[in-house]
Amino acid sequence: MTSHLSRLSRPRRLVLIVVLGSVCTIGPFSTDLYLPALPTVAADLGASSSAIALTVTTFLVGLALGQLLAGPLSDTYGRRLPLLVGLIVFTAASLVCALTPSAGVLVVVRLVQGLAGASGMAIANAVVTDYSRGRQAARLLSRLALVSGMAPIVAPLVGAQLLLVTSWRGIFVVLTGLGILLFFAVALGLRESLPREKRQARGATQTLRTMGMLSRDLRFMGFSTSSALAFVAFFAYLAASSFVYQDLYGASPVLFSLLFAMNAIGMLAVNQLNHRLLAHFTPSQLLGTGLAIGSLSGLAVLIVTLVGGLGIVALAVPLFVLVASLGFVFPDSTALALSLHPDVAGSASAYFGTFRLGLGALATPLVGIGGAVSGLPMAIVIAVASAAALAVFVAVAAGTRTLTPVLDTPEEASVDMPVG
Repeated sequence: MTSHLSRLSRPRRLVLIVVLGSVCTIGPFSTDLYLPALPTVAADLGASSSAIALTVTTFLVGLALGQLLAGPLSDTYGRRLPLLVGLIVFTAASLVCALTPSAGVLVVVRLVQGLAGASGMAIANAVVTDYSRGRQAARLLSRLALVSGMAPIVAPLVGAQLLLVTSWRGIFVVLTGLGILLFFAVALGLRESLPREKRQARGATQTLRTMGMLSRDLRFMGFSTSSALAFVAFFAYLAASSFVYQDLYGASPVLFSLLFAMNAIGMLAVNQLNHRLLAHFTPSQLLGTGLAIGSLSGLAVLIVTLVGGLGIVALAVPLFVLVASLGFVFPDSTALALSLHPDVAGSASAYFGTFRLGLGALATPLVGIGGAVSGLPMAIVIAVASAAALAVFVAVAAGTRTLTPVLDTPEEASVDMPVG
């Protein structure tokens, strides 16, 4: 029988949240901690800036593809074993990165590091689905976001400070230490959440069939697509905001860092508001609210950019609202999508994560279409993606209004909780 969150003691719940939230920080820490060091990496290895930038790209590719490997494996072998193996490989790859002799080796090993690190993202969401569904899953995911959401705020600052006392190789030594710490956290603090009788032996053919089944599920694809389109808007902000704020609006690096941190804090705050509101509203209602707010703020970003000359505050405010609204979108869309297929939670989580990250990555080349630094491509991508995310959700909600997800806890079963 599947484990229930309501059966865990309060200390065990806290440990579960901290451990799962921590393994979700692998991606942000492995990128944001490393970003301030890119120029020094290029100089030390005698490589071009484009070659070193490729080490970021290969890591993200690994992070996306690795979920497709880790998720199905966790459906077959349980959650703990694939996660522990992934953390071992991540740790070893981090150490090799610290010792790498050339840019070419670094590019390849960063791919391996991403493939291994993806286990944390895919399996953490699968564990949440093992313990809960729908409303309760969304509340648990909001709590995880409180832990994992600190990484984008802290990592760039920590990375910059590390460069004052060590070289870029020291950053990978820190990532090696992080891998070791997370390994022991999982080994000691995470119990197996998928009983043997619930596991399914999946070869490559069966995995492809599962992915095909998920692709044909309009509800799953609808929630996944809404989340992915919101991710496109978020990636557009990540890719272009530094250039727009500093080159077009004359913001200093310190001011940009403060604006970036404020937006991240806003998303964390809304995440926790989402947790509280789920006691009174359904995940679908809050997801729709978040997407509507995101769509309006995206439109405001476009209007401010088209009008021009309104000052940095006029742009910063709608961007803050946009990023904060994702505190509703990400946990609720994840909970709704994964609750539809609890029997293949690992595969569903992998599909969901890879689809979202892959579609979101399209934002980077799209915001660069303008050539010279311009805020208009960023604004267009944000506005169109946010509006499309809302439109897809409305279509899905209209088609699933009478459907309810699988409920598996007394707490959940006592509440009327429609998907649509």
